Amino acid sequence: MTDTPPPGTLAERSVLALPDRYLRPGTLQLGAPPPLSVYVHLPWCLQKCPYCDFNSHAVTPGELPEARYLDALRADLEASLPLVWGRGVHSVFLGGGTPSLFSPEGIARLLSELRTLLPLQPGCEVTLEANPGTFEAARFRAFREAGVTRLSIGVQSFDDAKLKALGRVHDRRQALAAAELAAEVFDTFNLDLMYALPGQDMAGLETDLRTALSFAPPHLSLYHLTLEPNTAFALKPPVLPDEDISAEMLDRLVELTAAAGLERYEVSAYARPGHRCTHNLNYWQFGDYLGLGAGAHGKLSFPHRVLRQVKWREPAAYMREALAGQAVSNEQEVARKALPFEFMLNALRLREGFELGLFGERTGLPPSALTAPVDQAVARGLLERLETPQGPVLRPTARGFDFLSDLQELFL
Repeated sequence: MTDTPPPGTLAERSVLALPDRYLRPGTLQLGAPPPLSVYVHLPWCLQKCPYCDFNSHAVTPGELPEARYLDALRADLEASLPLVWGRGVHSVFLGGGTPSLFSPEGIARLLSELRTLLPLQPGCEVTLEANPGTFEAARFRAFREAGVTRLSIGVQSFDDAKLKALGRVHDRRQALAAAELAAEVFDTFNLDLMYALPGQDMAGLETDLRTALSFAPPHLSLYHLTLEPNTAFALKPPVLPDEDISAEMLDRLVELTAAAGLERYEVSAYARPGHRCTHNLNYWQFGDYLGLGAGAHGKLSFPHRVLRQVKWREPAAYMREALAGQAVSNEQEVARKALPFEFMLNALRLREGFELGLFGERTGLPPSALTAPVDQAVARGLLERLETPQGPVLRPTARGFDFLSDLQELFL
């Protein structure tokens, strides 16, 4: 944990620089700010995958503008300090893109600057997304030494034919080696797998999952392949398993992960006890996060409002504007009437639900703002109310979890 800078330095200037518009009176009444996370976007990949709609851009390792981008991130962070000064950081997530294309020295510099300028809490979770390619995997130990505490590996499949269909640049051999090395180097790590892939049947699904489970991963993220707009797959869709087969695949995934000791605690997340992802839990519980980097989004709470920010999306524009002190491309206050949906869109993803009191803490709204849609959801068998010693809890039913979009839409 970094000592607070003395008066007269960046700390004092940050507090004085907080614009009045963030503190002016408003209709919301928020108490203590929620937990704060930091998301850092590193936007380059070796190759753009045909299903990917993230802000990622192909680059060869020799052309990666690492030093300039790190300079821009530092400037972005310094300009953001007035918005978060004095708040402890519970988690850091380095996402992309493929952050493991950055050198261990670059990641060490980035994390050092975060620690210097922000009070990272003891035990702060620091996740780095990585690909299984030999080039990236060779750096795993050095990333751990740089301060990364949790690795998230985008395996997607252990089947060479499926990897080719997905446009991945790694193969089965590299995926196996990367998972083995992650298990050796990190106390906690995540493996990303996709299902309902082109040409995949139930036997292929089980083989993929059993291969992943053979490494005893503390955490698994299991995603249904979806055809997102503005992707290569949207323009030329592959043939995917139908809805019935996909539902059977999900049932089998839940069954096999439970048998292996992993609990499904969120729609796509499965973890062993003590290994839930702190960073993602903060998203789902409507916590705050500071977004740094090209196209990064942020959500920050103030006494009378919730603010969303977006940074310049195109990497060259981001670097230029961030170094000029203008990393934010747009920001807006979340409308009062939109807050119930935004909160429930996240919180209903949690299998255990949430304490009703959390809604008021994170939105500044009274519980009555949820009464009508909650009554409707309960009547339709999508949501249940539980009374606990800590207070009322709202939790999706098994049916609500299966038809989550229908449940979430009730709060629009």
